[in-house]
Amino acid sequence: MPALLLLYYVYSKDFNPEPKRLVFKGFFFGALSILVANLISGPLMRLGLFVNHPSTFLEAVKVSFFGAAIPEETGKLIMLWLLLRKCKEFDERYDGLVYAVSVGLGFACFENLMYVVSSGFDWFYVSTVRALFAVPGHFSFAIAMGYYYSKIHFDGGKTADRIKVWLYPVLLHGAYDTMAFSVNISPALSGIISIALIYFCFRLFRFTRKRILEEADKNRRDSTLYYDPRFDDGEPDEQ
Repeated sequence: MPALLLLYYVYSKDFNPEPKRLVFKGFFFGALSILVANLISGPLMRLGLFVNHPSTFLEAVKVSFFGAAIPEETGKLIMLWLLLRKCKEFDERYDGLVYAVSVGLGFACFENLMYVVSSGFDWFYVSTVRALFAVPGHFSFAIAMGYYYSKIHFDGGKTADRIKVWLYPVLLHGAYDTMAFSVNISPALSGIISIALIYFCFRLFRFTRKRILEEADKNRRDSTLYYDPRFDDGEPDEQ
């Protein structure tokens, strides 16, 4: 439910809404990106780049980046590319945010479902915690990815933007997971780390909301330039 609410929030800010079938196709593609992420993380784990249950801060960093951020954001970016590579409806900058969020929240929704199903009697606690933290996290990572994906599409694909579209979501995701894993590693510092994680999530939400509103407003103004009812006959109406 939180994933769908956040998806609706982004969708509702679109001045020219995207076809619902494509948005839900992106949501489904996000679920499929879990398989892509597993195909990437499996070999990385066999290479010894991370362990599933970190006991030190360094291990927490490794599993956060090599076990989660890199494979998951790579999988989502691949599925976003597959969704948009021949998409004629991708004709406005804000569309990049809509489609990236649909993929990111599709991933988050089905990942959460897997965690809840495997949690047994702790399902309510797990579903609540992940709804409050994991879903908004993936939402924020997707905004960063969608913003730079649109820059690549509309600004000619500068090398810096091609790097940022993958790197920034990975860095945000890795930093988020590092703090989350570190809570259980250092009981003495767990309170401080928990506060830092909550603050980080708050800043992510502020960044995400600001980016959404800025892009939505820019989209509205750009659309008004293409069509303004006052100029239907080629001349301004007389006042």
